[in-house]
Amino acid sequence: MLATRRVFAAALAAAALMSAAGGARPAEAQGKDVVILAAASLKNALDDASAAWTKETGKSTKISYAASSALAKQVEAGIPADIFISADVPWMTYVAERKLIKAPSRSDFLGNQIVLIAGKDSKIDLKIDKGFGLRAALGNDGRLAMGNVDSVPAGKYGKAALESLGVWSSVADRVAQAENVRMALTLVSRGEAPLGIVYKTDAASDPNVRIVGAFPDGTHPPIIYPMALLAGSTNPDARAFVDYLKSPAAGPFFEKQGFTVLK
Repeated sequence: MLATRRVFAAALAAAALMSAAGGARPAEAQGKDVVILAAASLKNALDDASAAWTKETGKSTKISYAASSALAKQVEAGIPADIFISADVPWMTYVAERKLIKAPSRSDFLGNQIVLIAGKDSKIDLKIDKGFGLRAALGNDGRLAMGNVDSVPAGKYGKAALESLGVWSSVADRVAQAENVRMALTLVSRGEAPLGIVYKTDAASDPNVRIVGAFPDGTHPPIIYPMALLAGSTNPDARAFVDYLKSPAAGPFFEKQGFTVLK
């Protein structure tokens, strides 16, 4: 019975993502549409790059954004798509181990940073260091907004950083875990949480938040966004779009948002 429920849940989730992708059909039936499954934190930069590619080539894309964990599960469930861009290496490895990507196409595409954010008018002032006063800064009932710390890459990076700095245990019971990093950003942007941990690129996309401080690189695993063509893709335009994203023409769209383009 439990297995049946899991299969049913996966089917429902796949259907929901297909709807978000505009009712995506198998790649070979889509003609010029390149279907991309991309980490939520990529939205602004990837939308801009996609629009530029469309203007240049006349070809179009359909992009579904979600947590990398959710997207990897959709790939496993068989959702038709051409490209997967994850916000961390483990979820790309997850689909690779299941033979769901074209292995030679896999590459480390982008780098990023995680930062502590507050509302734009917040007076919170913290220096991120060993044992810093994060719990006190949350106040009596404030929450720390983060992506899910077990599955969402930004949440996993954030938890690792807080553990490294010796403050995780003091705030673990005050964390508001979101299903993706953009939802964590929204909690702070709307004033529903006084502080949050998101990518530097997310903070740059929202004028209603400000960066309190950046977490040192050595406090968490390197933040790498791998990209690959999916095994089921037969759309020749998918390879062309991947090549474009890795070209000097697309780099500025990502650098503007704060990503590091990996060579």
